[in-house]
Amino acid sequence: MSEKQKSSVAKKSAKPMAETLDETTLTDTETPKTTDKAPKPKRAAEPEAEAPTAAAPAPVMHGGVPAGPIRPLSPPRAPAKAENFQQGDYVVYPTHGVGKVERIAVEEIAGHTLELIHITFDENRMTLRVPTNKARTAGLRKLASKKQFDEVLSVLKGRARIKRTMWSRRAQEYEAKINSGDPTAIAEVVRDLHRNAGQPDQSFSERQIYESALDRLAAEYAALEQIDKTTAIERLISHLKSE
Repeated sequence: MSEKQKSSVAKKSAKPMAETLDETTLTDTETPKTTDKAPKPKRAAEPEAEAPTAAAPAPVMHGGVPAGPIRPLSPPRAPAKAENFQQGDYVVYPTHGVGKVERIAVEEIAGHTLELIHITFDENRMTLRVPTNKARTAGLRKLASKKQFDEVLSVLKGRARIKRTMWSRRAQEYEAKINSGDPTAIAEVVRDLHRNAGQPDQSFSERQIYESALDRLAAEYAALEQIDKTTAIERLISHLKSE
């Protein structure tokens, strides 16, 4: 092979090698594209949602003003002791006062057979029917004994005990005592609201509650002593403490 042919072959073989080297160089020196933007900050973790809680009960409103827990003014009326009532007995029903057992009869009401105590209240011209099995829980009782009424008279002689609270609150307490049917509690109302000569006059509402308590107490005292109510009132007032 001549020198001219050898040179031509060398040039042909060198060309692909150069092209290969150029491609390799470009590949090795290539760098990733960069931007001027700052890296995006990571998003703060969101707080976990709180578990739903039960809604608090709405406060009781009185005239638009939240009120505290309602408390009973006095303890619930205790049931009367079990007693056997007979026709002609004088009895005391807590909310109506002294009445008389007119008769005890078995009657059918709304498909039920009940034994009922018929009680008449002459002053109110009213008749009340009380099932015998409910008489005790209703507070129906016989008249207090004379020994029990001696304690009532002792209460009337005591010193008045007036709480330093608003009159509206005391009035509710007095009404609760009257409707309890307890002669001792009723005597406390009479004692606390009674006014002797020289003492401040009663307000209209005080006078009403006082007369209601005195009337209720006198009715039982009159039935116990077998006297008229007017005489009973006079005797009760004479036992009240005087200056």
